[in-house]
Amino acid sequence: QVQLVESGGGLVQPGGSLRLSCEAPGSIFSISTMGWYRQAPGKQRELVAYITASGTTNYLTSVKGRFTISRDNAENTAYLQMNSLSPEDTAVYYCNIYLGGLGEYWGQGTQVTVSS
Repeated sequence: QVQLVESGGGLVQPGGSLRLSCEAPGSIFSISTMGWYRQAPGKQRELVAYITASGTTNYLTSVKGRFTISRDNAENTAYLQMNSLSPEDTAVYYCNIYLGGLGEYWGQGTQVTVSS
């Protein structure tokens, strides 16, 4: 079992920023693709962004230019910097680690609420 530890969610006003963190076991972090998903009430979970072991990134169209995914292999941590947040970004955000044929694992989820 792979445990991912998420942090950084909370309540923020529209236009504000938050940074999410996801720490993974060091033995597998550097070789894994890390992703952030989100699920809003009544909606399906969607992929927000991912970053491969080599640093290639990809983003959901609606967050391009506002969100930045990064990784620190020395700290075994992936980050999601979220700027210019809007109420439409309100959701539970989940960290994901993809290990190819060895499967994938999820964090516990962290609530992000954008509201005035």
